[in-house]
Amino acid sequence: MGPMNVVIVGGLHADTRREAVDRLLATAPASVALHHDLSTAVHGTVTRTVRDATGVLSTGDAPLVDDCACCALREDLLPELWRLADAGPARLAVVELWDSVEPKAMAEVVAAHGGERLVLSGVITAVDPALLLPCLGNGDDLLDAGLAAAPTDQRTVADTWARQLEYAPVLAVADSADADDEDHALLAQLHPTAHQVDAGAGDLLAAALAGFDVEAAAAAQHPSCALLPAEADECGVATLVWHRRRPFHPERLHAALEDLTCAALRSRGRFWLADHPDTLLGWDAAGGALCVESAGPWLASPPDAAWEMVPPMRRAAAALDWHPEHGDRCNHLVFTSPGLDREGLTELLESCLLTDEEYAAGRDAWKHLPPAFDALLEV
Repeated sequence: MGPMNVVIVGGLHADTRREAVDRLLATAPASVALHHDLSTAVHGTVTRTVRDATGVLSTGDAPLVDDCACCALREDLLPELWRLADAGPARLAVVELWDSVEPKAMAEVVAAHGGERLVLSGVITAVDPALLLPCLGNGDDLLDAGLAAAPTDQRTVADTWARQLEYAPVLAVADSADADDEDHALLAQLHPTAHQVDAGAGDLLAAALAGFDVEAAAAAQHPSCALLPAEADECGVATLVWHRRRPFHPERLHAALEDLTCAALRSRGRFWLADHPDTLLGWDAAGGALCVESAGPWLASPPDAAWEMVPPMRRAAAALDWHPEHGDRCNHLVFTSPGLDREGLTELLESCLLTDEEYAAGRDAWKHLPPAFDALLEV
């Protein structure tokens, strides 16, 4: 008996997620769906359900791990998948993630520890286009929305949804009568490389089993080599790609953070600060909230020998941005939103760069600029 295929289906849009899972069960012979309901975590357990196209096959509870429902899911997921693989006759297990569970963590668990009995064949995010804008604009904490996976969960609805959407190479899209052209244009611009499939269509199974590369998916989201969207403007939705070779002035950029964060529904990318010239900084904003964090060194910073330890995708991304003087240091930010003010946003970004005089002063002088980001970066 060969390994059992595993397909992960996630996303905040529960009705569409269930539609996609039902379609997979209906079209794939010997398939089962495994779901962990984290809403019961307040009672100290996570409820596990296994079903097939005919109905529920079994239910059970998994105890919380360190008061964390997501930790309980990770601890219970593999043993349950192994049990299904060994019991037969299931040849496909569809893992339906609970609302706020992000597919990246679960995909990496299955890929790294599934062994010879499990093959991660696909990752899908279910999307109702009519709910795309409300979710991406929702800056509420998951805890306040009743969607937290642990009492310490500090994620927001918007940033969680953005990561769910952008990680999966396949989107199962609902045929929603409430979605308009703007909704579909926004979806296309947020994740232009995704394979969109009707959530209720028969060809969803083929897309689900097309294969999945965990390392490539992780690299595509990492600030150093993220596959960022290209320029676009359609149906009132626009994407601005802003790419510059000059560093930001830390104080001016810090003063503009709120305006830049609120200028677009979604923005992401990488940037460099004049007073931190060796640190690649990641920019990730959704729903009016911004996360700025160190994503490691620019490849121009370490000794040449360190390049041999860098993954090929990282080296390729650095080579595309390479500059004779600065190496791969650059600002590459992408802003996507309905009603985007391209001109105003570009002007604001340009005003945050070093002036000609500041730039000419050189790196020794840059180190003495006001350290406005040290508190954010916990330096």
